[in-house]
Amino acid sequence: MAYKDVYSAWQKDPETFWMQQAGAIDWDRKPSKALFDDNAPLYEWFADGMVNTCWNAVDRHVEAGRGDQIAIMHESPITHSTKGITYKELQTRVASLAGALRMRGVEKGDRVIIYMPMIPEALEAMLACARLGAVHSVVFGGFAAHELAVRIDDCQPKAIIAASCGLEPGRVVHYKPLLDDAIDQAGHKPEFCVIFQREQEVAKLVEGRDFSWHGFQYGVKPADCVPVEGNHPAYILYTSGTTGQPKGVVRHTGGHLVALQWTMKNIYNIEAGDRFWAASDVGWVVGHSYICYGPLIAGATTVVFEGKPIGTPHPGVFWRIIQNNRIKSFFTAPTALRAIKREDPTGEWIKRYKLHDLQALYLAGERADPDTVEWAQKHLGVPVVDHWWQTETGWAIAANPIGIEELPTKVGSPSVAMPGYDVQVLDEGGHPVEPGTLGAIAIRLPLPPGTLPTLWNAEARFRKSYLEHFPGYYETGDAGYIDPDGYLYIMARTDDVINVAGHRLSTGAMEEVLASHPDVAECAVIGVADELKGQMPLGFLCLNKGCTKEPAQIVKECVKLVREQIGPVAAFKLACVVDRLPKPRRGKILRGTMVSLADGNPFKMPATIDDPAILDEIAEALKGLGYPQA
Repeated sequence: MAYKDVYSAWQKDPETFWMQQAGAIDWDRKPSKALFDDNAPLYEWFADGMVNTCWNAVDRHVEAGRGDQIAIMHESPITHSTKGITYKELQTRVASLAGALRMRGVEKGDRVIIYMPMIPEALEAMLACARLGAVHSVVFGGFAAHELAVRIDDCQPKAIIAASCGLEPGRVVHYKPLLDDAIDQAGHKPEFCVIFQREQEVAKLVEGRDFSWHGFQYGVKPADCVPVEGNHPAYILYTSGTTGQPKGVVRHTGGHLVALQWTMKNIYNIEAGDRFWAASDVGWVVGHSYICYGPLIAGATTVVFEGKPIGTPHPGVFWRIIQNNRIKSFFTAPTALRAIKREDPTGEWIKRYKLHDLQALYLAGERADPDTVEWAQKHLGVPVVDHWWQTETGWAIAANPIGIEELPTKVGSPSVAMPGYDVQVLDEGGHPVEPGTLGAIAIRLPLPPGTLPTLWNAEARFRKSYLEHFPGYYETGDAGYIDPDGYLYIMARTDDVINVAGHRLSTGAMEEVLASHPDVAECAVIGVADELKGQMPLGFLCLNKGCTKEPAQIVKECVKLVREQIGPVAAFKLACVVDRLPKPRRGKILRGTMVSLADGNPFKMPATIDDPAILDEIAEALKGLGYPQA
């Protein structure tokens, strides 16, 4: 079946389409219908079905006779360890942890915060919550105490599951003091904490409140799976809100299972027994959908990676793991690929490994610039799929659905809309624009299964953030256009479309031009306040390793490139060379923080920034260009 047939089957009869997909999931009680729209524009999917996520991710594969297959492969170049856990072992471990949580009073609907590094126990904690029908909220390991406290107060967990520490190249991140500090700061106090003691650091436990991971489970009776309603929250995942108060994205159980099962085969071409790796973190949505749940629901092997794309120990670590685990589909962020490309521009490290099993590389997290995509295509020799989605959607809005049909790639585009998503480009008044015209990207309601039904305890904020600006649509906050062939192009966040003397320009388009310069490894463009033109674009350039040209010369060449390819209208004259760009650990460049620095506005230090000293370097570079203006 071709992609267009699948998409039109959904368009013609969404109800039948999604009920058919629901047939791939084991239900305790099948739903009576797919869409529940009595409370529109708040929609629910499969609401009256009864189902358990852990059963679908673990137990059913053991029942099907595949208990000896590796479910989770842990790869830690930091501790030099490689460890596999079979589906049968995973079932035993998860049932034991769930039994211990149940014995301490955790039951269906209770919240549990998980604060852990990239170790298999993080996935076991998620699955143990799912087994009981408890709602987990994974908070990125090593997140600042204040940020963790805010989340404790918002979701009011009965328990917190954490590790003693996380490991970064060359340093130990002390999780336990951060956790203790967060609990001190929070108004809500968890009843107990479970601490996984790592050998790199054994944490001090608080008498009566804290239990060690193994001692906690000693002698308990394993727990069975508890069926929950299709609209029961599976998890809450906090994404930073613009107000400083985090937004708790909710994921309902039934739609989450159905959507992830569908995507594994149709987008990633992964079935039971295949090997899949998403190089992300469990603290982000990619880690929820495609390290933990998606691959396990599909019965595949998933990789949990504790390391970095470069420096643990070299820029070939990704290719080594792909070779050793015979990975079929690999998913990472463009920023990781750019880091590797900067260290290894000629792809020498790729040639050292045999990547026979690799069928495709998937990119998401921010715009994949054409230069990086072309570098990967050239050196890996497999399709490079840029696909676009959000924390809120939980799975791809637009992609190249390789499991259905490999469509022609258009570099710079995440390809076409997936079934369930009616993607439109709108003008300020909410009217669809002509193909090729830049506008706000919105999705006609209802959103498909697996997307957010609301925000945790914040329905009014959900409506205001996503539904009010364009009635009848979900506002994505991204800007872009659709070409005459129906291919989507994401050019920037709506906030990153800058207004230069009345011309609406995309900073993403400028970044694309700058990234094409042979000496530029990575770049960012922001709009800075300008008295005359309203806003002016300002570029930051990171150069390839071994580049010998003078920075001033490269800036001059880059300004000329933008002038030639976008035109004088871009008014692109300001750029500087910097050593690195500020990013949190998930890799998105902190453009908003850079704008605040340039405009001299106060800002909140991002909680997961890799190294706050980077902002001092950016401020220094801005000063050299005369920003902030007095």
